[in-house]
Amino acid sequence: MRLLGIAAVVRPCFTFISINVGQGMDLVSGSAPNWGGKTDRMQRQEQELRFGSIQSGLSTSRMDRMNPSSCHNPDRKGRTLAEKSSYCFSRLARETNRLKEFLIMSALRNLILATALTVGIVPGAYAFDGTPTPNKSIGPSDISPTEALRTGARQYYSGDKTGALSSLQYAAENGQPMAAWKLGKMYATGDGVQEDDMKAFQYYSQVVREHGDDRPDAPDAPFVASAFVALGSYYLNGITEGVPRNVTRAKQIFTHAASYFGDPDAQYELGRIYQSSSNRLAVRWFNLAAIKGHIGAQARLGETLYTMGQSDSRKARGLMWMSVARIQADSEPAVTWISDLHEQYFAHASEPVRRLASSMTDTWMSANRPDLMQATTAAQQTTQ
Repeated sequence: MRLLGIAAVVRPCFTFISINVGQGMDLVSGSAPNWGGKTDRMQRQEQELRFGSIQSGLSTSRMDRMNPSSCHNPDRKGRTLAEKSSYCFSRLARETNRLKEFLIMSALRNLILATALTVGIVPGAYAFDGTPTPNKSIGPSDISPTEALRTGARQYYSGDKTGALSSLQYAAENGQPMAAWKLGKMYATGDGVQEDDMKAFQYYSQVVREHGDDRPDAPDAPFVASAFVALGSYYLNGITEGVPRNVTRAKQIFTHAASYFGDPDAQYELGRIYQSSSNRLAVRWFNLAAIKGHIGAQARLGETLYTMGQSDSRKARGLMWMSVARIQADSEPAVTWISDLHEQYFAHASEPVRRLASSMTDTWMSANRPDLMQATTAAQQTTQ
């Protein structure tokens, strides 16, 4: 920064000298004076005087207009024209020397000032209100919010969750919804920080408040929708001494995320809310999430359809969805309730319903999850 300051001060000085002294520009008229020489008017006067004896037509009145003091007239007192010319030349030379000295001294003064600023002899610049301008260096906090988010992600996945927390907080404070969402999830699950539902609620609320109206196809839309779902869950269950339980508010939040963003988790939560009051609405929301691959929605859709079913085909359709969810849940040991739900209804179903449901399950898996279908078939052959 000091080198830039020197360049900013010294460059104009030498540029000024090079333009005005080197090129000889007149500071007043902008023309090029003849340093140490004669002006155009003086040269014309001298030529007229030089050829005055030859040019007999040169009138005294013209000479008077050229020299008001009539120095050419010996009868009048005062300096002669030669004396006045010599005086003018000497005065011009003195003024020229003064101008040169002024330019040189100005350049030296600016050079000394720049040097003093560089070594710290002269104090730094002051703002217009008289307060000193801080001379701080660029630090980690001066990076962009996007770069802070990337840094936080690298720190998090490398195991430095303390460093990630600082970077993500900076990014969240400067408008990065993904950073605020990640902080909310960290506090909600106690991931690298002490579990704190209120802090998680605040970060999720920030995402919804600042980005709730973003386009559903925006890059950060999945994180915004997830923040809606998290907030809805907090209102659905409540936070002790923080957020009171409010099912109506939760339903509103889930509906916005499910309808506007098409979020399958929100659609699943809405299905769960309606499952106890309206099977038709529950099936609608469960089905929207199920066709997007939401395993829980597939299981609950099967349960609702089986309960509503008045025929073997309808019951088989419900058992098929529960079977599909169970096969996929086998790869996720944390989801144990799906297997329990399937066993409960499979035991209750008749043999025709079981056979029909098994055929429908194979068809669905072959079309939608051929990878799991092949793995299931290979496991069955190994068992036999």
